Amino acid sequence: MRRFAAGRRVFFFEEHIPCDHPLPYLEYHPFPKDGLTAIRPRLPHWWTQAEREAGLAMLLGMLVETSLTAPPVLWFYTPMMFAFARDVAAAAVVYDCMDELANFAFADPRLIAEEDALLRRADVVFTGGYSLYEAKRDRHPNIHPFPSAVDAAHFGKARTAGPAAPAGQPAQTGPLLGFFGVIDERIDLDLVDRLASARPYWTIVMIGPVVKIDPASLPNRPNLHWIGGRSYDELPAYLSGWDVALMPFARNEATRFISPTKTPEYLAGGRPVVSTSIKDVERHYGAIAGVHVAGDAEDFIAGCEAMLALPKAGAWRDEADALLADMSWDLTQDRMARLLGEAVIQGRTARAPAANDEGLAAPSVRPAGRRQPFDVLVVGAGFAGAVLAERLAAGSGQRVLVVDRRDHIAGNAYDHHDAAGILVHRYGPHIFHTNSRAVADYLSRFTQWRPYEHRVLASVAGKLLPIPINRTTLNGLYGIDLTSDAEAAAFLAAKAEPVSDIRTSEDVVVGTVGRHLYETFFRGYTRKQWGLDPSELDRSVTARVPTRTSTDDRYFLDTFQAMPAKGYTAMFERMLDHPLIRVETGVDHRDAAADLDAERTVFTGPIDEFFDHRFGPLPYRCLSFRHETHDVERFQPVGVVNYPGEETPYTRITEYKHLTGQVHARTSISYEVSSDRGDPYYPIPREENQAIYRQYERLAAERPDVHFVGRLATYRYYNMDQVVGQALATYRRMCEPRTGAALGSALVTASPTP
Repeated sequence: MRRFAAGRRVFFFEEHIPCDHPLPYLEYHPFPKDGLTAIRPRLPHWWTQAEREAGLAMLLGMLVETSLTAPPVLWFYTPMMFAFARDVAAAAVVYDCMDELANFAFADPRLIAEEDALLRRADVVFTGGYSLYEAKRDRHPNIHPFPSAVDAAHFGKARTAGPAAPAGQPAQTGPLLGFFGVIDERIDLDLVDRLASARPYWTIVMIGPVVKIDPASLPNRPNLHWIGGRSYDELPAYLSGWDVALMPFARNEATRFISPTKTPEYLAGGRPVVSTSIKDVERHYGAIAGVHVAGDAEDFIAGCEAMLALPKAGAWRDEADALLADMSWDLTQDRMARLLGEAVIQGRTARAPAANDEGLAAPSVRPAGRRQPFDVLVVGAGFAGAVLAERLAAGSGQRVLVVDRRDHIAGNAYDHHDAAGILVHRYGPHIFHTNSRAVADYLSRFTQWRPYEHRVLASVAGKLLPIPINRTTLNGLYGIDLTSDAEAAAFLAAKAEPVSDIRTSEDVVVGTVGRHLYETFFRGYTRKQWGLDPSELDRSVTARVPTRTSTDDRYFLDTFQAMPAKGYTAMFERMLDHPLIRVETGVDHRDAAADLDAERTVFTGPIDEFFDHRFGPLPYRCLSFRHETHDVERFQPVGVVNYPGEETPYTRITEYKHLTGQVHARTSISYEVSSDRGDPYYPIPREENQAIYRQYERLAAERPDVHFVGRLATYRYYNMDQVVGQALATYRRMCEPRTGAALGSALVTASPTP
């Protein structure tokens, strides 16, 4: 629910609390860190069941009327809350069936009837595992299994032992085996007792609240410790001290359909697992070396022995990590959000007013020939537009129309197979690199990666030398033999020509490496790339290219460097593949806006174009490409070779097979030429241009309904990862002031203890 709260308000309607006050009321408990608000209804303790349900219905209705601006999504964890919520008008109804609650001890006898009613009303049903899905799949047409996911980073903290045993957990003197979770009728207490009795030199820790069973019934042995409940944040610290993690579940009606979250949590913490023969544990984890599924008590004890013999790390842990890689809560929420989005659309269609007797559309339906209404118009299907479209749809349930004047998605990152079957970048090489874990994690939802570290050579003085300048470059250019960083630093210091006031790109380079290296590597390239001498450009242009004293010849030093395994276009296709997103290419944004009543617009094109060049056009640098295919396997030794000399019209040659890793008997290359005509690529960083941009920026500030995002819309020389980060930050800002998304606010009902 924290993940859903990133895009909408989430109210968690809890089980009622009896009180002495004569009137019912609501307590609001906000959790700003999580983006949730807990709603705790208080009811007079003397009320009858009928009075309680009437009071809860009244309080829920009051919450919807006073706090929401659109019909909410009602999300039920228990059918018992449907009894008082059934009359609320909703954008969609979700039944998140985590357990077969009717099989639990002390279950309310009304639960089965209420579940039948909820299943008839629900638009979509999720089950907490495959066994539960198999038991209920014939009872609803739109039901989907969601086995337990895991926050691998959180439980991964257990792989690093803390300084001391956490509170209540004995200091380790021998094997330590543990369990965390609710301790109720689902735990095989006899098995726990037999384990402790059979191995008195093992320490066994049982963490969790004791509910629905008499605490006096818990086995009592010197090596068995019942230490009560602990918070979610504390669990990795306890797990870090264990040698083996336990799942001693009883085999009864209450465990018949469970899919324990503990299995992936234990494995993410780097601990092997021993479980009784729970069907979903055996189904999903029984074949891996780090999990032993036991048939009886003797097998359970033998399994613990076997797991204790495993190394602390190794092949079994690698196997478990590979299994967990596709089990994050982010992926689970994303899949649920897509299904929820489809349910909302289907619900809107079903509730749409019909035509009146004269054959005219009712007032709330758009006239014939008009588009389906959208909440947001996104102009541009490049990184900025695609990220925002995906987040607004999947994260906030917004209906999004994406338009692009080009005939394809992915913007300048667009790649495709040419006539020879070679994957090429139509608009020049795009190399992904970032130091932002959040950006890399976000894009990893839509692609696998091919590790790739970019290397560039410069063609100078009849040689191919590494760029950025490093020690190898200096040795090759000058015919010297610098052998250490210190020697290279001293050499460059001797070449440098100090500049008292560094304002231009020329100042940066000359002040760092001297005029000869400046003339050799920078001046000609910059003049061709920007159409200006470096002395006319802001210092930020050449400041992007470092100089090194080591032999590290990587062009980028970011912590994450990779290429989308199937290409950028495939990544964008997955990003935009959402039922709430419609993509139209070959469409100008003005034509789209004229036929659309979107509440908000995301604009990623040139900001001066949006305002009809009111203050004159902003200067941009443009690129053109000559693509060729050659009947050789390799054309050049690296992906990109720069040509700094002004004797060649092109700035660089790219050979794409280096970037993509594709194996092919032929190869495709592109020559890149910069000019001032064509599609805009790069804002030109000069103060006079910034002065023009600031005038447009003031106009943009007067349009709160339009969000300007990306390199062209903000007139900034951004890398791809910076655009993604800017788009994600914009999405968060877009969500902050809203009191309800198009889906409505999600109302989450907490499951009472059955």
